[in-house]
Amino acid sequence: MIMSRIQAPSDEVQGNLTDRLLAGLPAEAVLTDPDVTASYANDMASFCPAGAPAVVVLPRTVEQVQHVMRTATELRVPVVPQGARTGLSGGANASDGCIVLSLTKMDRIIEINPVDRIAVVEPGVINAALSRAVGEHGLYYPPDPSSWEMCTIGGNIGTASGGLCCVKYGVTAEYVLGLDVVLADGRLMSTGRRTAKGVAGYDLTRLFVGSEGSLGIVVRAILALKPQPLQQLVLAAEFASGAAACDAVCRIMAGGHVPSLLELMDRTTVKAVNDMAHMGLPETTEALLLAAFDTPDPAADLAAVGALCEAAGATEVVPADDAAESELLLKARRLSLTALEAVKGTTMIDDVCVPRSRLGEMLDGVERIAEKYQLTIGVVAHAGDGNTHPTVCFDAQNPDESRRARESFDEIMALGLELGGTITGEHGVGVLKKEWLAREIGPVGMEMQRAVKQVFDPLGILNPGKLF
Repeated sequence: MIMSRIQAPSDEVQGNLTDRLLAGLPAEAVLTDPDVTASYANDMASFCPAGAPAVVVLPRTVEQVQHVMRTATELRVPVVPQGARTGLSGGANASDGCIVLSLTKMDRIIEINPVDRIAVVEPGVINAALSRAVGEHGLYYPPDPSSWEMCTIGGNIGTASGGLCCVKYGVTAEYVLGLDVVLADGRLMSTGRRTAKGVAGYDLTRLFVGSEGSLGIVVRAILALKPQPLQQLVLAAEFASGAAACDAVCRIMAGGHVPSLLELMDRTTVKAVNDMAHMGLPETTEALLLAAFDTPDPAADLAAVGALCEAAGATEVVPADDAAESELLLKARRLSLTALEAVKGTTMIDDVCVPRSRLGEMLDGVERIAEKYQLTIGVVAHAGDGNTHPTVCFDAQNPDESRRARESFDEIMALGLELGGTITGEHGVGVLKKEWLAREIGPVGMEMQRAVKQVFDPLGILNPGKLF
C-alpha cells in the first residue's frame, strides 16, 4: 500500500519542517498554533476521522505551492490540500502531522475572455464570485453546487461538483479545459488547452477532475463558459406518491424536453422546510417536483411539462408567472438541506445517483430503510439526472441513533448499487465512502486506480487515506 510509506513527523522533523517552510513563505502564511490549526482539521462530513495538522500553510503564488511540495517530498511529510472545506465526504480532512495546504488565498480571476468563452482562475476563487464576474460579460459558468456562495473552484474540481443545473448544462468536469498542477515533487505541469477543441495525448485534465487532491495540486484552471441564458421560469407540481413524481420525471425526459432544472423534494423535506421557514408548502403532498426552463418561450415549455405531470397523476400544477414567483419556488429547494439539519441537529447527506428510470425504486427503498432504522430520512434529488441526496437526520449525542444513522447510510449506498447506480454523483469518495468505492469498481479497477496514484505520487504524500 502506498499509504504505508509515510507517517506523522517526529518533533525534530516538525521543527525542521516549519523552518523549511518559512524559508519560502512569509511568516503570516505559516500557521502553527494548535488552536488555529485544529480549525482546519475537517470538512463538513459526519463520521469521518480527522487528524491533527503539524502546520497550515496559506500560499498566494504558484511558486509558494511548489516550495511546499518540494519541502514535503524531501521530509516525507503528507500534504492535505483544502479549499473552503464545504465537502461532505471527509476528502479535506487532515491526517496526523500533515501539512494542510489551504488554497483559499489564491483567489484571483486572472482572465475572462468573451471571444474564446473561457475564464482563467486560481483555485481559491468562490464559485458565486466567478459566476457574477462572468455574468458582467454576458457569460455563464453553469456548475452551481448548493454551497456555491462558499465553495471554491479548486474544491469543485477536486470533487467534480454538480448542482441544480446539471440536467441541462452538465457537471464541473465538462467545463474544465485545462489545468496547471503542482506535482508531489514540486514540478509544475500544464494539461489541456484554451481552444474549443483538442485531442493531443491522454486527457490528463479529466484525470485530475474528481481526484480529490490525491494526484497533484491544482493552482490554475481554464474554464469553459457559455452565453448567459434567458431568465428561467419554474413550475411546481404536487404528487400523492413519490412513484407518481418519478413517473413524471421519466415522461418529461422521454418526451425530449430539456429543462434547466428538474428537482424533487419528498414529504419529509417539505415538512422540514415549512417548519423552519414557514413557507406554506403543501404538507399533504408526498412529493413536490420543480421544473424550470430558460428557453425563448418558457411558458409554453412549462405548459407541456405540466400536462405530463398531470398525466402522471399530479394533484396540482402551479406554473410561475414571473421571475419573482420562480425564485420563491426555488427558495424552498435551496433551504432543504439546512431545514433537514434542523430536524435533529446532525445529518449524513448521501449522494447516490441512479438511472432516471429507477428513481422511483430508489425513493421507495429509502422509505423502507427509514422505517427499518426508525429514523427521519428526507430525500431531495436532482431528479433530472437521477442524483439523489437521501439525508439521514439524527442526534449525534445519542450513540444508538448515531449507529443506526451510519448503518442506514450504508444500506442506501448498497441500494444505489443494486439499482445500477453509483455511490457518488458529485460529493466524492473522501474518507466516508472508501470501502464502497472498492465495491463499485471491483478489484481490477482498484488495481488500476492505485497504479495511477503510484505514477503521480510515488511516496504517497498527497491526501493520504482518501479514496482508497
